[in-house]
Amino acid sequence: MSYRHAAIWIDHHEARIFHIDHESPDAVTVRAPQHHLRRHPVITAEKRHPEDANHFYHEVAKAVEGAEAIVVVGPAAAKLEFIKHASRHDPAVAANIVGVETVDHPTDGQLLKYIRAYFQTPHPAP
Repeated sequence: MSYRHAAIWIDHHEARIFHIDHESPDAVTVRAPQHHLRRHPVITAEKRHPEDANHFYHEVAKAVEGAEAIVVVGPAAAKLEFIKHASRHDPAVAANIVGVETVDHPTDGQLLKYIRAYFQTPHPAP
């Protein structure tokens, strides 16, 4: 399916994907694989289980295929790791990434407001 605008809020645990061209935006959540191993906090999920990180980032990329403009937001390094992954493995998605922003942990409503302002997309009529 083709969308004009998409946004990804991502951290190492999940990605929330929004397509905002509809009257009511749709949202998809992709969860990263979780492992119950206690490790040193400096070791990221990508370093512990690189195949899981690749699978997670690929699933996120599939969720925004067809978007003409994508903004990637999140609180930490996962957004940059996703962009690197997309550049290597999903170049069509990477080519449509138009922005990267640091955004902490907003509610869905706060995130949609931020995304609409970013793309200057009007709110649908009630």
